[in-house]
Amino acid sequence: MSKLKFLWAALLIAGLASLIWADSLDNTAVPDTNEGAEITASDSSLVYIMNIDGPIVSVTADRIIDAIAEVEAGQADLLLLTMDTPGGFNESFWAITRAIMNSTVPVAVYVYPPGGRAASAGVYITYSAHIAAMAPSTSIGAAHVVSGTGEKIDSVLMEKIMNDAVASLRGLAEHYGRNAEWAEDAARKSVSITSREALELKVIDILAENIDDLLAQADGREVNTVYGKKVLNLKNPKKLPIEKSWIQAILEIISSPSVAFILFSLGGLGLVLELYNPGAILPGVVGGICLILAFYSFRTLPINYAGLLLIIFAVLLFILEVKVVSHGLLAIGGVVSFIIGGMMLIDTSDPALKISKTVIFSVALVIAAFIIIAVTYAVKARVAKPTTGKEGLVGEVGTVKSSLDKIGYVYVAGELWEAFSNETLEEGIEVVVEEVQGMKLKVARKV
Repeated sequence: MSKLKFLWAALLIAGLASLIWADSLDNTAVPDTNEGAEITASDSSLVYIMNIDGPIVSVTADRIIDAIAEVEAGQADLLLLTMDTPGGFNESFWAITRAIMNSTVPVAVYVYPPGGRAASAGVYITYSAHIAAMAPSTSIGAAHVVSGTGEKIDSVLMEKIMNDAVASLRGLAEHYGRNAEWAEDAARKSVSITSREALELKVIDILAENIDDLLAQADGREVNTVYGKKVLNLKNPKKLPIEKSWIQAILEIISSPSVAFILFSLGGLGLVLELYNPGAILPGVVGGICLILAFYSFRTLPINYAGLLLIIFAVLLFILEVKVVSHGLLAIGGVVSFIIGGMMLIDTSDPALKISKTVIFSVALVIAAFIIIAVTYAVKARVAKPTTGKEGLVGEVGTVKSSLDKIGYVYVAGELWEAFSNETLEEGIEVVVEEVQGMKLKVARKV
C-alpha cells in the first residue's frame, strides 16, 4: 500500500503540473505603464489599466465590475481595458456591457496587443465602451449569437434571440455614434474585419500603436456617460495597473474547461484510491478538494450532463476493476467512457471554450497507467503467500537442532519449533516447512 501512496503522490504532482500546462497563470504586468516614474504637480489625470486575456467567463465579469467600482472610488479619469479574447458566454459579457455603460468613469476598450482579437463577446464589450480602440494587426467580429450553453441555436427562438442581440448592438452603436450596420452583420453573418477596416468603417474610434498613443489621441475627446457628455482630460496621465487578486487568479485558472476537466479527473482518482485503500487519507482529502473546485468550475461553464455522467460511470468502472477480476475489460470500458465523456463535457460550438483533446487523451493515458499499476499490485497481493502468522511459516527453510527420528525440534525463522517428519533427519540438515498443525511443524528434507 505504501507503493500506491507513493504512486498517488506522483500522480498528484503530475496533475498539478498539467494544470499549469493547461492554463498557465498570467501575471504579466500591463504594458507601457509609467511605473516608477515621479508624479509631479503638473500631472492632471489618473488612468487605471487592466488586462483581459482569454475567454470571457463569470470571473472576468467579476474582475471588470470590481475594477469599475475601484476607479469610481478613486475618482479616476479613465479605466482602460486592454483586451484579447476569442469570445465567451452570454451571461458574462452582458453583465460586463451593463457595468461599462453605467460606469460614472469613462471606460476605454483597447484590442491589444498586435495579433489580438475581439471576437464574439469581445464585439459587444468593445461596442459598449465609451472609447473603442484597436492596435494595428488586430481584428474584430464574428459576433454570432450563441445560446446560454454556448452552442449555436437552431430553433424557432433563433430569430427572436438574434433580433434581441442585434437590437442591443445597434443601440450601443447609435449611443456612441458607431457603425450600426456592420454591427448587425457581425451578429447575423459572423463577419470580421481588421483594425484599419474597423477605423474606416467607424466601428472603432481610435487606431493606436500603443497605450501612450491611445491616451494622447483620446485626450480632449467628448464621450457619452451615464451623467451626459464629458470631455476627457488625459494630459500627463498617471497609469496604474489593476492586478488580479490571488483569489481571482485561482478562480480564473479553474474556470478553464481543460483545468476543470483535470480537477474532476484528479478528484475521481483520489476517491478511487481512498476506496481501494481505506485510511490512506491523503487521496481522499485531495480528491475531495479537487472535486469541489471542479464543481465550482462546472457552475460557470456550459456542462453537458451526458458527458458528466459518462465520466462518473468511468470512475465507477475503475473502482470495479480493482475489486473484480475482469482481465482489464472494465478498465478498457472506463477509459473509453472517460474519453467520450471528456469530449462531450463542455456543451459549446466555440473551439476556444472546448476541452483540449490533448488534455483529454493525456489524462486518459495517465489514468489508464495508474489503474494498470493499481490492479497489478492488487493481483500480487491476492496471490502472494502470507508472510505472517502460521500460514507464513509454510515454505520457510529451517535447520534440524538434533537428530529428528520422525519427531524432534528444528530452528525456523529464528525460533525453536517442535517438528515431525516422515523420515529420519540428521542434526544440521536443512528442512522445508510443509504444513503447520497446531504448534507443530511438518517438515521435509530440503531438496
